[in-house]
Amino acid sequence: MCSLVQKYNIPGPRYTSYPTVPYWDMNSFSGKKWEETLQKSFSASNATEGISLYIHLPFCESMCTFCGCHKRITKRNDVQIPYIQTVLKEWELYCKLFDEKPVVKELHLGGGTPTFFSPENLKYLINGILKTAVKANNHEFSFEGHPNNTTKEHLQALYDVGFRRVSYGVQDYNEKVQKAIHRIQPFENVKNVTDIAREIGYTSIGHDIIFGLPHQTLEDVEATILKTKSLKPDRLAFYSYAHVPWIKGNGQRGYNEADLPSADEKREQYENGKKLLAEVGYKEIGMDHFASKTDSLYKALDNKKLHRNFMGYTASKTQLMIGLGASSISDSWYSFAQNVKSIEEYQHLVENNIIPIYRGHILSDEDKIIRQHILDLMCHFKTEIKVNEASFFNANLVLKKLKEMEADQLIEINNNIIQVTKKGMPFIRNICMAFDMHLHRKAPETRLFSMTI
Repeated sequence: MCSLVQKYNIPGPRYTSYPTVPYWDMNSFSGKKWEETLQKSFSASNATEGISLYIHLPFCESMCTFCGCHKRITKRNDVQIPYIQTVLKEWELYCKLFDEKPVVKELHLGGGTPTFFSPENLKYLINGILKTAVKANNHEFSFEGHPNNTTKEHLQALYDVGFRRVSYGVQDYNEKVQKAIHRIQPFENVKNVTDIAREIGYTSIGHDIIFGLPHQTLEDVEATILKTKSLKPDRLAFYSYAHVPWIKGNGQRGYNEADLPSADEKREQYENGKKLLAEVGYKEIGMDHFASKTDSLYKALDNKKLHRNFMGYTASKTQLMIGLGASSISDSWYSFAQNVKSIEEYQHLVENNIIPIYRGHILSDEDKIIRQHILDLMCHFKTEIKVNEASFFNANLVLKKLKEMEADQLIEINNNIIQVTKKGMPFIRNICMAFDMHLHRKAPETRLFSMTI
């Protein structure tokens, strides 16, 4: 495994979208085209499967140095209501484009720190969204909670408006690691909010754990997972720290490169952690995710309904996902659009009745086919190159690039069916890169992606 890690540990996308953001074609994109694809997708899917909403709540009280999200550090509570009012107005601008009430199947609050907002203000936000929408019968509403500031009142308020899933950022329980990433939170805090969520009635509680953090050892990862096992979360995100200080600025420069585990050490952390999780019944779901048999993500995998978008892995597919808030990304299936990142610019545009997107991409026929292949690999570790696809993309080039991975026993190829082996699962990003026509045509001018291992 060590030699394979050294061989395949290269910069590569995580494929939350295809094409990846650096390859979005702004020349063919416009706000008008985005609205056209949005309306097309809404008309085709709203009545049958509903839509998804992602709401970005960007405020945090302090900077976590491992974080790559768009955020604003502040302790001022007076930013809450103006921001929520802008999000609700943005939602109104979208609703005006539709000829019927949106059916909201999935809704996720991300950040930043959603629990920076008071319980009352979060409830005000969700009620404002639902005032002009229909809540699907099988809806799944979720939010990211900070163990240090998520209160019983937060959990109850969001439960009252339909939330049944919460994920807590744990990262690592070792105090030295916590100090390095500026995220001090005792095990007792995580246990407290996990227990309260269960008492209230949340049916899916998730914990996020990161390996490859500064000063983190194999023993640290194992100790964190053993403590996590005692709380029995329904699902886990167990993922690699993405060290990209040249993109994310000074936030990730609070430690030296020498403080980070090597690629081989990271892979050992992952393999040992995965083994511990398997021992208590967690099943690996796609890339970096694990779930218990009772969780909707596990059931979605079994039913072949697992989906992946900008919100991560989801238990069902919606064709249309609308991102609200500064920096949010929307996906109409035919195109992507991202909001401006500056909170002030975001508020200014919305106040002037402008949907605040600043960049996007209209998917070509080739893009749509390759996107499906990458989704199939990411969700099910399997895809098939069909004969009628040959006129849309260079399938021979893809198969040629996969040959070496086949020789390394990372995949098996049979009649153009690509099946990822158990040995190949840690290298799924590399396997997906073989399909990435944009990457083949033009390598990034600078390093834009984290290392794949």
